[in-house]
Amino acid sequence: MHISQLDGQRVALWGWGREGRAAYHAIRARLPALALTVFCSDDEATEARALGDAGLTVETAATAERLAAFDVVVKSPGISPYRAEAVAAAAQGTRFIGGTALWFAGHADADGIAAHTVCVTGTKGKSTTTALLAHLLRAGGHVTALAGNIGLPLLELPVQPVPEFWVIELSSYQTGDVAVSGVRPELAIALNVFPEHLDWHGSHERYVEDKLRLLTQARPRMAVLNANDPRLAALVLPDSQVHWFGRADGWHLREDALYRGDEFVMDTRALPLPGRHNRGNLCAVLTAIEALGLDAVSLASHAASFRPLPHRLQRLGTRDGIDYVNDSISTTPHASLAALDCFAGRRVAILIGGHDRGLPWEDFAAAMREHAPMAVVTMGHGVPSQNGPRIHALLAPVAAQVGFGLSEATDLADAMAQARAALGGDGVVLLSPGAPSFGVYRDYVARGRHFAQLAGFDPDTISGIPGLGIA
Repeated sequence: MHISQLDGQRVALWGWGREGRAAYHAIRARLPALALTVFCSDDEATEARALGDAGLTVETAATAERLAAFDVVVKSPGISPYRAEAVAAAAQGTRFIGGTALWFAGHADADGIAAHTVCVTGTKGKSTTTALLAHLLRAGGHVTALAGNIGLPLLELPVQPVPEFWVIELSSYQTGDVAVSGVRPELAIALNVFPEHLDWHGSHERYVEDKLRLLTQARPRMAVLNANDPRLAALVLPDSQVHWFGRADGWHLREDALYRGDEFVMDTRALPLPGRHNRGNLCAVLTAIEALGLDAVSLASHAASFRPLPHRLQRLGTRDGIDYVNDSISTTPHASLAALDCFAGRRVAILIGGHDRGLPWEDFAAAMREHAPMAVVTMGHGVPSQNGPRIHALLAPVAAQVGFGLSEATDLADAMAQARAALGGDGVVLLSPGAPSFGVYRDYVARGRHFAQLAGFDPDTISGIPGLGIA
């Protein structure tokens, strides 16, 4: 649905975060007289009313009855369409879409393809992969937009200049929007699929289904897939040209060496890509560049000038003999395990725990039998809806058998004090919670900033995402 098609319809916005505000301004720019209603929190309502828009009605109760009064509801990504009130309203004919769908509908060519769009998704590594792809394209002299879930809503992108490539990160909350837009991406990259966001999707099966909608329903003209992910390897995509990475006949790693087929390209150990999984995702980026018809081999060396993203295995520095690493973006047990793997052989105290979405931690506990750090500190004890106590109970018998330190903390400050004590002035304090920040912090950024502040670093200097927008 194009924004112009909203004219004459009963339209509401659901959510007044950055995506919601971006949708409002985009709609207002094209349809200044359209009556709009926004459903938001009490705090957000004050900000929305302060706009002084006579055509904007602000409400704070998004009930099924009220949502059903609209033809179209433009919802923010964090609001699940599986909520009872959304399901009830949809059954009565209300159409729910997001800003991503509106943007794609406005960028279709005559063949129904959003030309030069590259969409990146995956449970882990998608932000770094998206930023790295934009970085390499720009290094090759191509004007490139970097936007999406990485920190800039698509509807905030300026109309001019028109970039040669649009590089877009999509979360599992947004992949369905591309599918319902009816517009095919030029290329889609899928890195991996692990259990995640079960509270939004309702089940692991639905999460996988929603994540893969970018491939199975949006039908990109080309797809770049990880040959080592069993779910992706099993996909059949008859409408897409599939390019694989992680296979011996394409871009892949042999230990730390980057190869294109049998051709050695470079040693990746010195690259500013946190974790071997991100160096592996360089293979995805180069496969995509090659699929776009560009010389990937000549661009590969520019990965050396990439600036790592904040809150993603971000090395803040050293204080009193201890290195501090901010991996606040980590919201799954798999991400925490990957973070630990980056510091194998080091004395590590890892801080885990956050909002409990019901994700299983059994694989993490099993891994501790062979690859335990010096200390594990579980956070959120005594705080409602936090999974620290559940993780602690699961790890307790393993710690008793293996012999690593295990302690419980009420909050981040308490956890850091315990981690420092466990390390005794030598090692790594690793914040890789494996869970969202809800209930304690506004988002993972606020959690990472607090970690930096507690460690003695300036939170403002560690939080900027380089390269957003068009350059």
